[in-house]
Amino acid sequence: MVRFFQDKTVLITGAGRGIGKRLALGFARSRARVGLLARTKAELDLADLEIEHAGGVSLRLRADVRDYRQVATAVERVKAQYGDIHTLICAAGAQGPIGPLAESDPKDWAEVIHINLLGALHVCRAVLPSMIERRQGKIILLAGGGAEEPRPNFSAYAASKAAIVRLAETLAEEVRDSNIQINCMDPGPTYTNMTDEIVKAGDLAGWREIQLATEIRGTGGTPPERQIQLAMFLASDKSNHISGRLISVDDNWKKLENHNLQPNLYTLRRYTKAAVLAAT
Repeated sequence: MVRFFQDKTVLITGAGRGIGKRLALGFARSRARVGLLARTKAELDLADLEIEHAGGVSLRLRADVRDYRQVATAVERVKAQYGDIHTLICAAGAQGPIGPLAESDPKDWAEVIHINLLGALHVCRAVLPSMIERRQGKIILLAGGGAEEPRPNFSAYAASKAAIVRLAETLAEEVRDSNIQINCMDPGPTYTNMTDEIVKAGDLAGWREIQLATEIRGTGGTPPERQIQLAMFLASDKSNHISGRLISVDDNWKKLENHNLQPNLYTLRRYTKAAVLAAT
């Protein structure tokens, strides 16, 4: 797998911290040229420095995914520096308001949609034309809690992540004939700044969320290597037959390399179908 990513260009949003940064470090270790896109200069500088110390290659791109012009400019910078973008990973995200919807500020709710959903849309829009032109490309959108099941007190985040899954499924059909694969990746519960936000929210988050966040604080949650392995699989030629799917680190995804997929397997529809079968 390391040999495959040598001289490949990978653009990662939200690369200054959390899961985005972990994936950036992983791809850099595998000899990929990594575009680091984030809003905060200090975080970008640190991620770039860590990659440099590890012998990797990266490019800092300070941009806000909510602003399409900033995103498009960042994409052009990557292409000018490294050439065509082989893989796009959309990891930028915000958790937003925690608590009952009836008590949430609509402006805070809308902000989550702008970052999580429209932010992913902006980056996909910026990279897709060149991928379509050369008939090759991989796009990985990070899903999360609420994409697969209801998540009380996290309505903005859950709704945005469910929308991300449907966006991936829809775009995958649009560009299937252009040999571009677009999938969603569920990284599993893992320690990020969002974990601290949940603990700080206390009763507004609900006891189940507090319990899980406390456990993740203690254990770190899903190991980064498992997330990196799945992302690399979805970014490699080994997954060329997989597109429009929602795949979790907890799925038995290694078997997918040599298996054809049933139409509704690993899609948002599988949950609806399961509910129908359970009711009949």
